[in-house]
Amino acid sequence: MSRRKSDEAYEKTFAFKFFRWLSGEKDPYLDVVEMKPQKETHLSERMARKYEMEKNQMVRQVYDLRRNKYVHLFEKTYKLAAILFCILLAILLLYTVSYLPATGEANKAVNNEVSQRYIESGLQETGAVNIVTGMILDYRAFDTFGESNVLFVATVTVLILLHINKKNMHGKKQADEDDRKYEPKNDPILQIGATILVPVIILFGIYIILNGHLSPGGGFSGGAVIGAGLILYLNAFGFEKTEKLFSEKTQKWVSFGALTTYCLAKSYSFFTGANHLESHIPLGTPGHILSSGLILLLNICVGMVVACTMYTFYVMFRKGDF
Repeated sequence: MSRRKSDEAYEKTFAFKFFRWLSGEKDPYLDVVEMKPQKETHLSERMARKYEMEKNQMVRQVYDLRRNKYVHLFEKTYKLAAILFCILLAILLLYTVSYLPATGEANKAVNNEVSQRYIESGLQETGAVNIVTGMILDYRAFDTFGESNVLFVATVTVLILLHINKKNMHGKKQADEDDRKYEPKNDPILQIGATILVPVIILFGIYIILNGHLSPGGGFSGGAVIGAGLILYLNAFGFEKTEKLFSEKTQKWVSFGALTTYCLAKSYSFFTGANHLESHIPLGTPGHILSSGLILLLNICVGMVVACTMYTFYVMFRKGDF
């Protein structure tokens, strides 16, 4: 068994010095190598002119884009390649179009059993007088649900990117001051006009949504009208008064509730209401307001999502907060 060395003897060993250097406790070159401050270099006039000429030459050949021959060559090549590509693309498109069937030809791809089924059996199978509404909210309701989710995801993204941190009181106060500065309130003409027009606009939007299965309209167009009414009310009366009617919490719950209702309602019909499968949802009398099965409910859900999306986009880009 080896005998333990004393501290003085261990400090003289190579192992002690190596591990001390490895741990950074001691620099082996500190206080050992002579270190002198670097002397300032004084160039002669001839060398200074030489360095200046070399610097100007480098700038002229590398950074001077006007006189750089390689840059000019690249620009000419790029323009030529772009022209050739556009010509080639136009030739390919014209060649493809030449093989398309003539206008009105009965054998065109669009004249198939799908559109024929929509036209001939749409009223009977969906109960909607408006064929377009019956198509997008019954036959292709899954696509419309995806589009509504796209709007919801876009709203969430804008909230994440533009929302002011509520803990940052300085930023919130500055946003309020900027809003009062660039969007002045208490405009009597605007407020009187909004008082008259906003109820009419919102009622018209509700009418478009509720009659989407009976006439041109539906959730997308009706929701856009309602969103425009909310924006007009906000411009006339400001955030403090508008938040009593439509706050951030209201927007979140309305969007979440509408999408959840749409998903639950159509999930049932997806699995039970396919062709030759009865969903047991009454279609009602075509032409009546309470008809077309779930289409009326789905129109309302889509309208809510669109209205919330429009209003939220405007609020976020204007102020960054509700």
